[in-house]
Amino acid sequence: MNFKEEMLCSKSHEYVLKEDNGTCIIGLTDYAIEQLGDIVFLELPAVDDEFSQGDTFANIESVKAASEIYMPISGKVAEINEELIDAPEKLNEDCYENGWLIKVKPTGSEDEFAELLSYTDYKEELE
Repeated sequence: MNFKEEMLCSKSHEYVLKEDNGTCIIGLTDYAIEQLGDIVFLELPAVDDEFSQGDTFANIESVKAASEIYMPISGKVAEINEELIDAPEKLNEDCYENGWLIKVKPTGSEDEFAELLSYTDYKEELE
């Protein structure tokens, strides 16, 4: 799976990747991680928590800043990446394959996906 070709990005630097089973992987883009610097703390929601597109679903802290992480699509949390809670610094090494934050079952309309950018378009917006 090539994350960067298939994922969609929000303007607030979260990504979404649809899995074959309908679940969506959500995480932070490499740009967001670079801007934050060394990650020292991550707070994730509980399984079965529900969020609307744009809601804050997590908090992250680095040596430079604290930030909220926003839901790029509406969904119900199906799984959280437990490994990152104990070792948030792993995000600095890999924010895609092993550094995803949560997996959700989408609850919104397909229109929410249409509002997101391809990774290529996202990178162009940053320039």
